[in-house]
Amino acid sequence: MSLTQELQAELDALKAAGTYKRLNYIEGPQGARVHMEGRGEVIVLSSNNYLGLANEPSVVEAGVRALHQFGAGTASVRFICGTFTVHRDLEAAIARFVGTEASMSYVSAWNANEALTPTIAREGDFVISDALNHASIIDSVRLAKAMTKCTTAVYKHADMDDLREKLRANKDAKRKIIWTDGVFSMEGAIAKLPDILQIAREEGAIVVMDDSHATGVLGKTGRGTAEHFGVMGEVDIITSTLGKALGGAAGGFIAGSAALCDTMTQRSRPQLFSNALPPTVAASALAAVEFTESHPELVTRLHENSRYFRAAIQEAGFNPLPGETPIVPIIVGETALAIRMSDLMLERGVFVTGFGFPVVPKGEARVRCQVSAAHTRDDLDAVVAAFKDAGKVAGLL
Repeated sequence: MSLTQELQAELDALKAAGTYKRLNYIEGPQGARVHMEGRGEVIVLSSNNYLGLANEPSVVEAGVRALHQFGAGTASVRFICGTFTVHRDLEAAIARFVGTEASMSYVSAWNANEALTPTIAREGDFVISDALNHASIIDSVRLAKAMTKCTTAVYKHADMDDLREKLRANKDAKRKIIWTDGVFSMEGAIAKLPDILQIAREEGAIVVMDDSHATGVLGKTGRGTAEHFGVMGEVDIITSTLGKALGGAAGGFIAGSAALCDTMTQRSRPQLFSNALPPTVAASALAAVEFTESHPELVTRLHENSRYFRAAIQEAGFNPLPGETPIVPIIVGETALAIRMSDLMLERGVFVTGFGFPVVPKGEARVRCQVSAAHTRDDLDAVVAAFKDAGKVAGLL
């Protein structure tokens, strides 16, 4: 059997099991409501567009202006061909926003995470990661282990006793690095950041936090998990995305000390061997950061919408995972049922995605709802009504 035949057989098996992922094509800009090919207008409850900035006119226009000013891209690596001034401006704004000395942008948050651990870890170091961390963190740690021969471990999700015990078991490591998500994307749970910081101080470790689902989302002004807990400036290294709340296009960053960011420029492979973030995206992201800073009411509205929807979906008879974030996961059990629910919801004019194994553990498939500041109460009420109807059809209610 050829490779193509083997792959096709595997795809056919996914379809037969009801776990095949189908792409839905959108005919216009991302927003609270979009026009979907073959479906017409649908309410979106599956986007990371938390602040509704993906189609904010000032954000879009900034990208258009940058296209005319800088062209399509660098056409090479930044240190080889030159760095556009918009990258410097964006990185200064990011550092200001998240409360660090400096930042460095990458073409994606995956790239940023992938770059970080292999660059700062050394042989003799110990890197420990939360069990539910994002796949990009997992791969970053695995890559660092292969490249640098550092020692690695995983601690049970949010289990501070397990974290402390494993750090102490590696007390003789040259450097100890704790990796955590700020918000765990499939659960909507927030990391126990104050506890992690305290343990790090006691055990002589540094803390690295991926704040992709918290930047623009948590805290009174959207500055993330550190602001949420009142510990801005205390996290050693923050990585995050420009492709979710902050404009929704693409890009990611590493933020920390100036020495760290300069080191990433000198040594991180995705910087040394890859083109820079396109200037159109950099300019849109810069505009999104500035828009968020000047419109804190957007963050307030996001928090209000999240509380409203969580209460309404519970009143409708569903039991989402508890939390304080705009991520509201409804556990249904089996992957096929999660995908069935998402299909039923789409038939009712709501675009929400079902997730199963291997994205989440077996038996914990879910429909993940994501609320935006752009949603109106009418939008959210319509979503709840659709869930009640679809839940009855699927046998969940």
